[in-house]
Amino acid sequence: QVQLVESGGGLVQAGGSLRLSCAASGRTFGWYAMGWFRQAPGQEREFVAAINWSGGSTLYADSVKGRFTISRDNAKNTVYLQMNSLKAEDTAVYYCAARTRPQAGSERDEYDYWGQGTQVTVSS
Repeated sequence: QVQLVESGGGLVQAGGSLRLSCAASGRTFGWYAMGWFRQAPGQEREFVAAINWSGGSTLYADSVKGRFTISRDNAKNTVYLQMNSLKAEDTAVYYCAARTRPQAGSERDEYDYWGQGTQVTVSS
């Protein structure tokens, strides 16, 4: 079992930055790929970014490329999402997810464990 706890969400003005963190329990964190997804009201949960087990390979949705950066610290069992140049359309609940495979993926059904989510609100 893996438990994931997100933090770092909040209210920010357009153009601002936030860094989300996701702390994972379990000794096998370093073997898993990790991802971030988001869900806006009335919308499907969508892929944002993912990182492989070592941090050497990342994937991004086109909508966040160049603005968001995913990273991980396996010694701390934590994955991060640095979000810069935020836009109103980035407003959503952001979810951390763990995949019990080493390769990063961009599909929801590739992920086995999910956090409870953290709200990000960007005011325009």
